[in-house]
Amino acid sequence: MMKKKRLSASKASLVLFLCQMISALDVPLDSKLLEELSQPPTITQQSPKDYIVDPRENIVIQCEAKGKPPPSFSWTRNGTHFDIDKDAQVTMKPNSGTLVINIMNGGKAEAYEGIYQCTARNERGAAISNNIVIRPSRSPLWTKEKLEPHQVREGDSLVLHCRPPVGLPPPIIFWMDNAFQRLPQSERVSQGLNGDLYFSNVQPEDTREDYICYARFNHTQTIQQKQPISVKVFSTKPVTEKQPILLTPTGSTSTKVELRGSVLLLECIAAGLPTPGIHWIKEGGELPANRTFFENFKKTLKIIDVSEADSGNYKCIARNILGSAYHVISVTVKAAPYWITAPRNLVLSPGEDGTLICRANGNPKPNISWLANGVPIAIAPEDPSRKVDGDTIIFSHVQERSSAVYQCNASNEYGYLLANAFVNVLAEPPRILTPVNKLYQVIADSPALLDCAYFGSPKPEIEWFKGVKGSILRGNEYVFHDNGTLEIPVAQKDSTGTYTCVARNELGKIQNEVQLEVKDPTMIIKQPEYKVIQRYGQVSFECIIKHDSTLLATVTWLKDNDELPDDERFLVGKDNLTIMNVTDKDDGTYTCIVNTTLDSVSASAVLTVVAAPPTPAIIYARPNPPFDLELTGQLERSVELSWIPGDENNSPITSFVIEYEDGLHEPGVWHYQTEVPGTQTTVQLKLSPYVNYSFRVIAVNEIGRSQPSEPSEQYLTKSANPDENPSNVQGIGSEPDNLVITWEPLKGFQSNGPGLQYKVSWRQKDVDDEWTSVIVANVSKYIVSGTPTFVPYEIKVQALNDLGYAPEPSEVIGHSGEDLPMVAPGNVQVHVINSTLAKVHWDPVPLKTVRGHLQGYKVYYWKVQSLSRRSRRHVEKKILTFRGNKTFGMLPGLEPYSSYKLNVRVVNGKGEGPASPDKVFKTPEGVPSSPSFLKITNPTLDSLTLEWGSPTHPNGVLTSYVLKFQPINNTHELGPLVEIRIPANESSLILKNLNYSTRYKFYFNAQTSVGSGSQITEEAVTIMDEVQPLYPRIRNVTTAAAETYANISWEYEGPDHANFYVEYGVAGSKEDWKKEIVNGSRSFFVLKGLTPGTAYKVRVGAEGLSGFRSSEDVFETGPAMASRQVDIATQGWFIGLMCAVALLILILLIVCFIRRNKGGKYPVKEKEDAHADPEIQPMKEDDGTFGEYSDAEDHKPLKKGSRTPSDRTVKKEDSDDSLVDYGEGVNGQFNEDGSFIGQYSGKKEKEPAEGNESSEAPSPVNAMNSFV
Repeated sequence: MMKKKRLSASKASLVLFLCQMISALDVPLDSKLLEELSQPPTITQQSPKDYIVDPRENIVIQCEAKGKPPPSFSWTRNGTHFDIDKDAQVTMKPNSGTLVINIMNGGKAEAYEGIYQCTARNERGAAISNNIVIRPSRSPLWTKEKLEPHQVREGDSLVLHCRPPVGLPPPIIFWMDNAFQRLPQSERVSQGLNGDLYFSNVQPEDTREDYICYARFNHTQTIQQKQPISVKVFSTKPVTEKQPILLTPTGSTSTKVELRGSVLLLECIAAGLPTPGIHWIKEGGELPANRTFFENFKKTLKIIDVSEADSGNYKCIARNILGSAYHVISVTVKAAPYWITAPRNLVLSPGEDGTLICRANGNPKPNISWLANGVPIAIAPEDPSRKVDGDTIIFSHVQERSSAVYQCNASNEYGYLLANAFVNVLAEPPRILTPVNKLYQVIADSPALLDCAYFGSPKPEIEWFKGVKGSILRGNEYVFHDNGTLEIPVAQKDSTGTYTCVARNELGKIQNEVQLEVKDPTMIIKQPEYKVIQRYGQVSFECIIKHDSTLLATVTWLKDNDELPDDERFLVGKDNLTIMNVTDKDDGTYTCIVNTTLDSVSASAVLTVVAAPPTPAIIYARPNPPFDLELTGQLERSVELSWIPGDENNSPITSFVIEYEDGLHEPGVWHYQTEVPGTQTTVQLKLSPYVNYSFRVIAVNEIGRSQPSEPSEQYLTKSANPDENPSNVQGIGSEPDNLVITWEPLKGFQSNGPGLQYKVSWRQKDVDDEWTSVIVANVSKYIVSGTPTFVPYEIKVQALNDLGYAPEPSEVIGHSGEDLPMVAPGNVQVHVINSTLAKVHWDPVPLKTVRGHLQGYKVYYWKVQSLSRRSRRHVEKKILTFRGNKTFGMLPGLEPYSSYKLNVRVVNGKGEGPASPDKVFKTPEGVPSSPSFLKITNPTLDSLTLEWGSPTHPNGVLTSYVLKFQPINNTHELGPLVEIRIPANESSLILKNLNYSTRYKFYFNAQTSVGSGSQITEEAVTIMDEVQPLYPRIRNVTTAAAETYANISWEYEGPDHANFYVEYGVAGSKEDWKKEIVNGSRSFFVLKGLTPGTAYKVRVGAEGLSGFRSSEDVFETGPAMASRQVDIATQGWFIGLMCAVALLILILLIVCFIRRNKGGKYPVKEKEDAHADPEIQPMKEDDGTFGEYSDAEDHKPLKKGSRTPSDRTVKKEDSDDSLVDYGEGVNGQFNEDGSFIGQYSGKKEKEPAEGNESSEAPSPVNAMNSFV
């Protein structure tokens, strides 16, 4: 216990000591200073530790270093001095330590295998390089072996061994056939990490004689081939299915050690029929997100950038329908040493203290050792100022002789780290790096910064004085910066003067003077003002300035924050801007900007141009075309064109447009060449080689352009090399293994000569490779095949013709073809926001796995089931796309109280990558939809029966139904509202204690725990007495529309003697309804005078029943015809024919009734005898009804109907032919004079209150009486 206390106290003293140390000096990056200061060597460049060289090329071992004085170099080989002077094949580069071993002139690379180390030394110390292990690459041949053919039964497993020769570095293995085509691989057939080809089960199509294993040695660019292997599969019926067994690895467990930061590859390949699938898990944990990838059809688990946290047991499970097999791989992650704190260079003054700290970690823990100038510190010359304490070297009161280079070596069994750090002890008098008498100029009332850059060892102290013999500067009006700069926050005119900076340390003192001038600010004392000017007038803006007399001021005018138009009407004077002959386009904001070397000010004003007063009419017209074109001074690349202008027609010519025709490449096509001011009649034109030129000139004024002039004489220029290269060069792959290079070809006149071709060149970017080139003609595309997937390429396309090449083209970057992304997004999370909205998050995939241009992510989501019904339905997947590298998105429009699944996929230009594992989430409850229906039946004096259906979308667990109702009087006024809450499991309700003969309006909705859903409404009427159970209603309004008229028909239930009317109007219009009265009690009406091709709305009402109307119907008249169509229904001959047919049918029905009546007696014989004409009483057919008949005014088709007797009247059992079966209407009346009303009619059963329900047809008896 006491020992621990003493140890803690010792450590505390050390920490206190380190905290009190003076920090090391900062050396300014001044090139002149750095050249003068002594510095120990520093290694700046060296070859890699494990250096595999091509045995056919010279070996270059790099070692570069810097120091003052420049260091000398020496080498050791295998721990002993390597005398390069004694080996003619070895040379060292001048002023460098880099070795060049000449192999191409007779040397053998194998003779120079070994461990090399470079030492750079000067008078201040010695720095050493890493141990560089030189090994030549090897690509040995395959050993001779006799390969027996493989005969395998269908369904069995098979392994074809590759066993490649051991090379350096190891070769890349792949399987191909005799035609050099890669053998297709799948979940059933795949290549293992060891290069063997595994068949989980063989099929007849696997029979072939050319299974060939190839080994590619990249370092020497050679490929070795194994002898072909023959496989013959013979079939046996039936094929036996087999449980999975693991082909590799064998046994149930294995171990693997991997190093931190490397890639972990675990493999499981299984046999079985059907082909087993492979699944990977980590026991007791999750596979690391974003670093886990599955390759080789999930047979290989790949984890990149492994760390100690990835240690553990990884289980692969092979499964098919017959069973499963598994293997557990115990992974241990070790670590080569890695830096925690690498030692850093120290620059100290004599007598100062400092530390070098070297801290590294690894598994196992690395051993830290120190060297001084390349020699183990234990045997290095002693330095009394140095003390080694484990991973720290402490320096106290250093002297110049303490300068040295120290090496820290951190090593364990998996590798080592070596770092050089020097201690440079400098004793330097102060130096001031700021130039002498440097002039600083500032504007009054702004900050002034006076520099005094310095260096010295020990660090000098800085003082400032004003004037040569002034007092030291102190006080709040000055700020002193650590780098020596003096800041005057608010400089005044009296701050002008000489300032002296003094730097001193124990080795000396130095001073430097700088000058400060404080200038007056620049001002605009008369600013430009707002102007309104008439068109074609003159306007002037003033800008009078005042500035410091020692500064040069420049005045610039802008229009709308841009340069003034290049127009001679704009005259810029010393203090003003004048615009002559003002036009509408001169409207805008004009700004005067004044600049000096120290400050800038500006002021603006707006100019508004208005119309000039009217002037006598002048005819303005376009100018006449120029004439008399002449070419002079013909040269290879230029010619002078002159012309005489035509009449300007009262509008000055503002410009001339020169166009040219290329009679050699595009005869008859004129191109724009240039444009010159209207005052110019000659122009020097630049020409292109190999063009047969003709020119024409067009004059332009404010009115427009003239007709072109007559063409000039032709001038053919000589051929030359192309001046330019194709534009818009691009490289985009169309397939994963190609690169399509396209360009915009040169136009004919750009070729500069015959034989135009293109040199297409490409090479892979960031790879030390030569350019590959082809020359093509008459195309604008070239396809490079066999490229790696989605890698950048440098591309250039150069034009050439028979005379030579165009200038060297610029390079563009393209990419070879994209392939589908490799991995799915990980860590998919769903946050449900409410019952219809959720937010999904995911981790982005590594860009290198996208294998293309990242376009975004797609979220697939679908409803699995409703949680309230537990019934599955057809899965309809929805897709949302999120562009770019977005890692979250919103899912709208979800259904409440439902279970959903989703997955996420990354998208590139090729398509979608694999889907992430399905994520399940559930939405909370919402409010339900309205009940599916509400029917009101069985009306009595004081009760109504309600029936309803549950909501189509409950959106949760229904808690109850809410019924609200209130009476409605004849004036549509609403009575008190009554509310009833009904249990959710009920589907009907009888409302009692209602008022008789009263109309009620009902509001009905369902509820969940969230709230109430939308309601459904219905109206119903209680009956007046027991004899009149039906309430009035008009149903089934139908329309048959023609061009200008429509036939409206309906069905009516209610009291007799109703007077109907029809209301109609244009659909969607807000105009009042038009009303037509129906004569009599007919149930049809013809609307005339309608507009062809128009949509109308229509409804039917009954007079005397306030507010009683049918529901609306919408119809559309036919389109207008080219000629008048004759309506056959309105022709007299047609009406007569129909009356004759109706009369014949009537006579036939009377005969049938008479014959039927002779067959039996009715129980109501006495009542029949009382009737005026018993022969017209109806006889019952098998179905109990006859069709209804229309009178002369009613042309409706006959309808068949039926009636159900009431329990309160004559029973059907008493007589099958009772007249009760033919009752009609509320009271079963037969005719219009009131006979037999209520005597034979039964109480009609109330029909369900559903829409579009067919009404009952009138009794045949009524139809007969209407004819009597």
